Amino acid sequence: MSYRESRQSGFTMIEILVVLVLVGLLASLAIVNLGGGREQREMTSKIRELYVLMQTASEQAILNNEELGLVIDEEGYRFVVFDELEREWASESARLFQGRGFPEWMSVTLFTEGDIPRLASGEDDEEDEENQLRPDIVFYSSGETTPFELEFLATMSPDQIYRLESDGLNEIEMKTPGDDGDDF
Repeated sequence: MSYRESRQSGFTMIEILVVLVLVGLLASLAIVNLGGGREQREMTSKIRELYVLMQTASEQAILNNEELGLVIDEEGYRFVVFDELEREWASESARLFQGRGFPEWMSVTLFTEGDIPRLASGEDDEEDEENQLRPDIVFYSSGETTPFELEFLATMSPDQIYRLESDGLNEIEMKTPGDDGDDF
């Protein structure tokens, strides 16, 4: 066997480096793509969780003959219950309805029709009214709900809009970017 034959059967250092660079680039692309997918999965999971909790709150309001409410802000949401004796909204004590937060990268916008329906507080003192807890969405014991539309979008991909909505009389609907008939 001559020197020339053995030299041609192996890889050069440059060929090995080119392959390593290509593998590194492909791996970094895969990591970047998986990161975006993780955010999308987390967003879908958070919205589904809120959707199920809202349906459960609506059913609990009917079963327990009490009004439940949902308070939403930029950081998260929590459920409240109307205390008939005190004639005011109080935090819901059930563990299922404990407060939950939104990820920092998720934007939430609430649209309601007109003014929020409110139950009589029993007192007309304006200062007390300002300090009183008021839900953004109410689940009534009659089965009705405050008409609303909640829009969710990730700040990294604002073209992907999710919606939870109700006309107040029918069940809450969840609409995802892939739903037919939507203008996403």
